[in-house]
Amino acid sequence: MEQQNPVGQPNSVISVKEWMITILLLAIPLVNIVMLFVWAFGGGANPSKANYAKASLIWAAIGIVLYIIFGVIIFGAAMSSVSP
Repeated sequence: MEQQNPVGQPNSVISVKEWMITILLLAIPLVNIVMLFVWAFGGGANPSKANYAKASLIWAAIGIVLYIIFGVIIFGAAMSSVSP
C-alpha cells in the first residue's frame, strides 16, 4: 500500500537496490557532490531521496564552515607564536 502525500500523489518506497546504487554513487569523489545537487534540486527524485540529499548538503556546508573557522584559529595561533 502506498502512502499519500498531502497533495494526493503516491510516494513510492525506495527499494534496497536503488539505495545500494545511491550509496555507490555517493562513494565516488566529485560524482557524489553533483548527484546530491541533482537529487536535492533537480525535481525528478523521490521526495525521500531529495530530503536526504538536502540534509547531506547542509551537513557538508556545516563541516566546511567549521573547518574554515578552526583553520583560521590554528593559523592565527601559529602565526602569533612566531617572533619577528
